[in-house]
Amino acid sequence: MLSAKSLFQEIFDNDASFRLFCSIAASGEAQGGWENGRIAALLPESKRHLAAKVVRHGADEDKHGRIFQGLLKKRGMETAEVPEDTDYTMLLEGLGIGLAHEKLRGDEPLTEYDVLTYLVHSRVTEQRASEEMVLLRKHFGDDPGIGRAVRIISQDEDNHLAYCHEELLRLAREGHGREIHRLLRESALAEIRVYRDVSLGVMSRMGQLLGWSRPKAAALAAGIHARYVYERLGGWRRMVSLTMPERRDALGTDAASGAGAARAEPHAA
Repeated sequence: MLSAKSLFQEIFDNDASFRLFCSIAASGEAQGGWENGRIAALLPESKRHLAAKVVRHGADEDKHGRIFQGLLKKRGMETAEVPEDTDYTMLLEGLGIGLAHEKLRGDEPLTEYDVLTYLVHSRVTEQRASEEMVLLRKHFGDDPGIGRAVRIISQDEDNHLAYCHEELLRLAREGHGREIHRLLRESALAEIRVYRDVSLGVMSRMGQLLGWSRPKAAALAAGIHARYVYERLGGWRRMVSLTMPERRDALGTDAASGAGAARAEPHAA
């Protein structure tokens, strides 16, 4: 029977598919680390109080990239080239979601609207990241090979999502509620489309590497399309709601640093 666990297990058990999976993940995390680093450097004076949190966000993303690279190294592999149609970050940018890399490469300080755009984009994409890591943690959190990595990354993604909720709620109280709602809806509808397209691209390549039969590949593609229909009809709304998180100040200076994160995750040492 085809299940999420059996599908991921098949991907993880094969060197070629595992290499592609980790390479795509490592690339996305590295891009996120660079983006947050540049955002922290370009924050306007009115938002400099966010700098430590944005830096922490970027450091976590960089750490995740190194973790995926480390998983490859343990199996004697180097990262593979990431196909353009599986580049989630750049495909979102192509739809005008988030801050353009051209802007981040410059020296011009960001505007307050840019910061709002960054937080909205992060709230939507971190929702997806958190959900995916919850799934992996459920099935592979105790796996001797990847369990430690999954637990660490999952905890970080939950912290990132909590941070986005809290900061956007603060901005909403300052009078930006209507603009936040508009941007969240726009970002979520674009994200579910990109997620569908990237999922189809990844599964197509996995199918080629693993020799999937046409019926199996078709069934997986149908499942991806069905999920998109569900999200387009209303599932996207979970990505735009804002609630005060249980984890307050999740990326603040008193939040777990690298050492603190290890203390919070007893098996991460």
